[in-house]
Parts: sequence; C-alpha cells; structure tokens
Amino acid sequence: MPIHQITIVGTGLIGGSLGLALRKAGFTGAIVGCDKRAVLEIAEARKAIDRGEADLERAIAGSDVIVLATPVGCILSQLEAIARLLGHDNGTLITDTGSTKETLVERARLVLGDRAASSVLPGHPMAGKEVGGIEHADANLFRDAVWLITPIEPEQPPTMQQQEYMELLQSIGARIVTLDVAHHDRLCAWLSHLPQMMATALASALRDEFGDDEVVSQIGGRALREMTRIAHSPYSMWRDIAMTNTQNIEEAMLYFEQQMAHLRENLRGPALREIFDSANKFGKDRG
Repeated sequence: MPIHQITIVGTGLIGGSLGLALRKAGFTGAIVGCDKRAVLEIAEARKAIDRGEADLERAIAGSDVIVLATPVGCILSQLEAIARLLGHDNGTLITDTGSTKETLVERARLVLGDRAASSVLPGHPMAGKEVGGIEHADANLFRDAVWLITPIEPEQPPTMQQQEYMELLQSIGARIVTLDVAHHDRLCAWLSHLPQMMATALASALRDEFGDDEVVSQIGGRALREMTRIAHSPYSMWRDIAMTNTQNIEEAMLYFEQQMAHLRENLRGPALREIFDSANKFGKDRG
C-alpha cells in the first residue's frame, strides 16, 4: 500500500528535519504537521509540512504513517490517544523517533494487543543538535546517520507499509540498523545517555566552581567545548529519557564512576598508563 500521507506529530528539530528531508528526497505525498499553532506556522513557512493541525484527530485523519517526534513521555501518551482514535484501523503505521524503546513497546502491546507488531514500528534516529526547535531543522540532518529500528516482534518480517517507510528513510540518506529492544536501550544508555549526563555534570560543576568567569571560555579550548556542547540539551527531553531507561543509565553511570575513582586513585600510580593505553585503543580495534 503506497504511502500517500504522513503526519509528523511534533514539528521541532527532528520532526521538522524529517519533513524537509522527505521533500528534498522527492516524496510526493502530503506531509501534515501537528504541534502548537506558532510552531506549525514556522514549519509551513519553511516548507517542512504542507499543512498544520493543532488538533491530533484532524492531523492524523487519512494518514498512512504517523511519526511521533516528541519527547518520550509525550510519545507514550500520544500512542494511547492515537490508538483510541484509530480504533481497529489496521492500515495506519505508527512510528516514533524516541531515544528509549522498552517502555514504548510495553505500551504498544498494552493498548494494541496482537496488532502492536504490525501497527507500530519503533524507530530512533541517531542524529540531532544541542539546540532544538523548528528554527534549527535541517534537511540534511539524517544524511549518513544511523536510524535504529527495533521491531516489536523481530522474528516477523516487516509489513509492506513498514518496508516502504524504511525505504523512505533510506531515501533521505539514513542507514537502517535493526536492534533488539533491550539491546537498543542498553547500547543507548552507554553511547548516548551516559555522554549526555557526563557533559551535564561537567558543565554544572564548572559553573558551580567558576561561575560566569570569562577566562574559563577563553582558555578552555576545543576539547572543553566539545565535551560540554551537548550540556545545552533541554531538560524536558532528557527527563523522559532518564525516567524510561533508568536502570541502564544507572549501571552505565556507576561503572563510569568506578573508572573515575580508579583514575583518581592512580594519578601517581602505574594504572594510569594502563587506562590511557586502553582508552587509546577505543575505536581502533574496529578499524
């Protein structure tokens, strides 16, 4: 069944970039946005969407694919609302761009039952910026970026609708990688969520220690800027991620804390070189 209309719920950085990317890639169907009216006006002006609807029911009417591009907590509640609005309609595919997946899959199974695997395709683009909003949307945001897919029932082949949607993602330059749901959340805790918490803690500690001293930014250098860049990410998004992937993030943070303690205890010890040697090999083993 060809995709003629896509509704993007949440037309900020990710949702707006998806709309721009789809249009740039030649998608000829309708793109409907659902957000606050002020955001929709900008999205329409930037041609990220064809039209905007602040009302969810009107926004999803007639759509073949609904993309939930809001914070994780909103995605969970929107999934329930959409399931009620669609009723037993099996023709609409619901997907998302959230950073955690186990809670979403649990909610999908709860509200959709046996239809969950065919009706919902959890997705997660590994792309973004430290700033959000439709103003920063970019048609090239997903080019050469990995787009993680975590099927609810991995052993089942994708439906025609799911396959066509993944082909659309490939058309915008994304690289599809399929992962088990639990593996996704553990990997993201280490590769995305832990780095965010590290950057946030470091930036907060620097502010506590030095306040607004301009000398810090003057002499901090590129390494400090790179390490603290994502500290500007919004709390509203990371609150939901922390709440839906708590155990995995806690485990990653605990291990990192142990590594930091080991470093502290060996600033003048032989283990310092061993840790540096190990760190220097990171990434090199994979070419």
